[in-house]
Amino acid sequence: MEMPEQPRSRRQTRAAILTHLLQSGGSFRPPLAKAVRLSEASLSRILFDLKAEGLIEEVRRPAPYVGGPTGLVSLDGTVALGALELTGQWLSVGVGGLSGELRYTERVPLPKKPTVESVGRVFREALTLLRDWTQRRHIRLSQVGITVPGLGRLSVSGNPIIPCDVERIGGMFGEMFPSVPVAFINSVVAHATFHRCRSDSYPFSDPHLFVFVGQGVAGAWVDDPIEDDALDPVELGHMVFGTDGPRCRCGHHGCVEAYTSLPALAELLRTTEAELLQLGPDWVTAIPLSSRVRQELRQRLIRLGLAIGNTLNVKPCRGVVVSGWPSLLAEDDRKAIVDGIDACLLGGRKHAQVSLAFVPPSNGNDPQAALAFAAFCLARSGGMPAASTEAA
Repeated sequence: MEMPEQPRSRRQTRAAILTHLLQSGGSFRPPLAKAVRLSEASLSRILFDLKAEGLIEEVRRPAPYVGGPTGLVSLDGTVALGALELTGQWLSVGVGGLSGELRYTERVPLPKKPTVESVGRVFREALTLLRDWTQRRHIRLSQVGITVPGLGRLSVSGNPIIPCDVERIGGMFGEMFPSVPVAFINSVVAHATFHRCRSDSYPFSDPHLFVFVGQGVAGAWVDDPIEDDALDPVELGHMVFGTDGPRCRCGHHGCVEAYTSLPALAELLRTTEAELLQLGPDWVTAIPLSSRVRQELRQRLIRLGLAIGNTLNVKPCRGVVVSGWPSLLAEDDRKAIVDGIDACLLGGRKHAQVSLAFVPPSNGNDPQAALAFAAFCLARSGGMPAASTEAA
């Protein structure tokens, strides 16, 4: 991970250290100083402050080489984070730590036809559960992360997928958790954060496009973690391939999401989304594919590849990560996505030299993505978050 030559402020210096620890899981002092480009003396002063504030801990470990350091620096396991993850079926709420372990989780079901008012009531119920659980245990949350499908960058109140008034929900937080920082984000950004911060073998450290194929199809530009625009949602699931195509939940016809989302896959396989989620990665072997279905699946994956390729035409980058059900397919089937990317006239791997990688689906383990995003927010703030509610 490339860091700035010289962090511009105390907050940014602390953020560089905390984000490195978040992604690495821990580090001895010499490699940590090198990674964040600080002298060991400067690093020691900052670590002293972070340790005093309860953000990091240092434990004895065998030296990596003879005469080497024995103190492993890592994020403090006692820091408590709140996580709320909105999906098509329910709102998951939980409390966990910086390393991803969940201490508490609950699911509040959504009504079959949600409205702004009914979703607001679900959030109030979830926040009440969260407040009661933390108060009984005298736990103070250091950060809360909330994921909302389709949340836009320009308007935090309008949402075409699940009706949701973020400003009103932020007000609820202000009432129940007056001193706790909270950040809202598009769900795809949280899933990208989950993979980048929780995966030992995440394929890219340079800027790249992350694509998540689940209940919907969405993307995120992923860049240096301490930059303001490090994780930016990008809309690609609602590119229209033909107005005579299947109806999408956004109201249009022929969107790539209407062909390739998990509900669209379930319909093609003559099963349900719930059944696919229950089977998990085993659906690939449990559900036989006829030659007709396999051919149709290929055409749909080519459309997904075209959507990705056209997105790269707008903002070129050298790497693409695909997560979701396509990552479970055999390499021969996944090649259809590559073919779609290569079919883009102005892009494709041949001209842009794009590397494509697949990571396992991260849906179904909510609120893990929201928890990872909360940890990211705390780290990126340098452990010095503003007390006010903010929309990321």
